[in-house]
Amino acid sequence: MNSGKATIHDISKALNIDSSTVSRALNNSPRVSSKTKAKILTKAAELGYQRNSLASNLRTNKTNTIGVIVPRISRSFFSSVISGIEETAYKNGYNVIICQSLEDVNREKKIMDNLLSNRVDGVLISISMQTSSYEHLKPFRNHGAPIVFYDRPCNFEGCTSVSIDDFEASFKATEHLISNGCKNIVHFGGPQNIALYKNRKKGYLAALEKYGLEINEIFCFENELSENDGVIMAKEILKMKNVDGIYAANDTSAISALQYLKSKDVKIPEDIAIVGFNNDPISSVIEPSLTTINQPDFEMGRMATNALIDQIKDTSLSVRPIVLKSELIVRSSSKVMP
Repeated sequence: MNSGKATIHDISKALNIDSSTVSRALNNSPRVSSKTKAKILTKAAELGYQRNSLASNLRTNKTNTIGVIVPRISRSFFSSVISGIEETAYKNGYNVIICQSLEDVNREKKIMDNLLSNRVDGVLISISMQTSSYEHLKPFRNHGAPIVFYDRPCNFEGCTSVSIDDFEASFKATEHLISNGCKNIVHFGGPQNIALYKNRKKGYLAALEKYGLEINEIFCFENELSENDGVIMAKEILKMKNVDGIYAANDTSAISALQYLKSKDVKIPEDIAIVGFNNDPISSVIEPSLTTINQPDFEMGRMATNALIDQIKDTSLSVRPIVLKSELIVRSSSKVMP
């Protein structure tokens, strides 16, 4: 008999045990005694039996696979989130399909269609910066499969989100700049159709208001916070002349702005203090090192996956936002008064 080609009937014939009993034993049914189960499993291994996962999935309507949509795997934050997702999924017997939207809503729509066609049991998604409507998520939800949002929470009925309190983190970052003497603080913001970036801007504005600083709309930028965007915003800041602080909604734009300003002989933090967001690995090794907000990225992936698997197993579970703690890490790029 060829290895890997044995069937339930071959095991049944070899042991002279009814094939239905063999099937139950292979599916770990409590209706089969431990002794019989052990005998069947031993013989199955001996004969090279391999379970037909496809047939089993068709019977149970489950694939034991979850889809993950990530904006960009190259971003350190998302790589760590995915590590948390994969480890947790593996421990729970789930496979993972990872897809990148590359911040493109049309690509995101195609990915959702493909995941639906492949009958994944659920989806973990951090929406693209272009996503302003959730119509493309409805067919998946109508199919009865759960969706969990991570990092970028969305107000989509019946879905759990796992994120940090972006308002609180941004308030904390802006307050830090104010406490170190900054009075004219620019905000590098992301697209305001994304709740995450909207809340980060709100936290920035709330800190200015609390400390009686003028709110100036020309200090509020909005773009995709790429490296190039950081340089473009830094050039605009040099035209303003009175800027003494920058709070950026990600490290990517903060670091490219910092490097450009340094190249123009701006002293960091003496002339302009800078705070970023995400605690990318490079933020601790650039000169000066970047003050930033640290997020529990691996833990976010772990908790989002657990929430999704719980809903796959019990679709009646109530959904709720899960909010994790963030931390301000103070480094050399922000002023520290003596």
